Amino acid sequence: MAIYYKGIFFLAASAFLGEGIEFLVNMILARELGKHGLGLYMSILPSIFLVVLLSSFELQVSISKFIAEKEERFHRNILYHAITITIIFTCVLFLLATVMMPFIPVFNSYHPYVRWLVLILIPVISFTSVARGYFMGKNQMGKIAVSNFLRKTFQVAILFLFFRFFAFNTEAALLIAIATLIGSEIVVFLYLILTFIVQFQQLKRIPFSNLNRKVVRKNLMAVSVPMTSMRVFTALCGAVQPFLIKAALVHSGLTHTLATEQFGMLMGVAITIGFFPAFIAHSLMIVLIPAVSKAHSEKDYSSLQKMLNQVMKLTFFYGVPAVFIFYLFAGPLTSLFFHSSSAAVFLQMLWPFFLFHFFIMPLQAFLIGLGLIKDTFIHAIWATLISFSIIYLVGSLPEWGMNGVLIAMNTSSVLLALMHYLTVCKKIGVSVFMRGVIHKTSER
Repeated sequence: MAIYYKGIFFLAASAFLGEGIEFLVNMILARELGKHGLGLYMSILPSIFLVVLLSSFELQVSISKFIAEKEERFHRNILYHAITITIIFTCVLFLLATVMMPFIPVFNSYHPYVRWLVLILIPVISFTSVARGYFMGKNQMGKIAVSNFLRKTFQVAILFLFFRFFAFNTEAALLIAIATLIGSEIVVFLYLILTFIVQFQQLKRIPFSNLNRKVVRKNLMAVSVPMTSMRVFTALCGAVQPFLIKAALVHSGLTHTLATEQFGMLMGVAITIGFFPAFIAHSLMIVLIPAVSKAHSEKDYSSLQKMLNQVMKLTFFYGVPAVFIFYLFAGPLTSLFFHSSSAAVFLQMLWPFFLFHFFIMPLQAFLIGLGLIKDTFIHAIWATLISFSIIYLVGSLPEWGMNGVLIAMNTSSVLLALMHYLTVCKKIGVSVFMRGVIHKTSER
């Protein structure tokens, strides 16, 4: 069926290798930075990811969706307008970030160079998103797969070389870790942009038709603006979450240092291990957005129903065994990072969080492809509000502490997955239990 198995295979294969390398990256960081240093690294990542998110303006999603829906003769014109929008947006964002960066307190605990290194990400991510969106829309997933693999390979190679032959204090080691992360994005940028230029030159040789600039802008903005708003909300919550969790743990009776260490074990060890199989979910998400968009534009509800059925089965068949293995072998797996019984307990208690997250990613692709971005945003708001409330109210209690945080994360994941699933089922006309398919022929 039309979930483009070839694209999924390429992405999943490269993502599997990438996740394996990511495992090595976090093991190197855990051993070089220590518990407290790893906690600091994991605390700054959400803020960096927020900059990445703003820079991308979710153009990879809007472009891939628009490219998939339109005939090839319109692609050249779509890309011209997309590049123009990107140039304007990047210049504005770069100037704003340059002015605001010295006043952002999150970076005060890190090397002074960190805040300026993050600025480099703005043009890099912006133009990478255009190329990535085009390749996704054309279902050229091999190029996306190669770029993902290059990112991780560069990161682990540089970290290994630096930490193998040189010794650094914690502040310098953190700077190198962050600089390497940013450097890996530059490698992806160079690969995708060069490949995109070659493809664009070929595209210029075929007959093309123009679309009205306002039409292109309206279609791109119709996806990019709400998607970026949703991602910004999620990223802001992600940037706040480390401080909320650590504040709750301190309020429950832990010292600030111990709270930072526990957060580092949660995000740097338990989450790293538990999200390892998510490369399949991420691959599905990338392939499904253009596939669902195309089927929805053609009102092919039969294909949409079959895609949903296949995706749910595939996710169940790899997700359940994965979380079972993590639960059973939590001790040996976490000991690869630290000899800590706490990290093993975190991994075991978070099995619902991981399992339902595997469903969330492809379901979110369905919602985006179906044009239900507003619903996706509303679901994220509800799940986050409930999660943060539980962290604050339960995690702060001395008798709960980190257990309250884990309960909040599990609750958020389960709630978000269920809301996504029910909305998709209603939209495409299929029963919740995948029975009694309703053959829709028109929009509701």
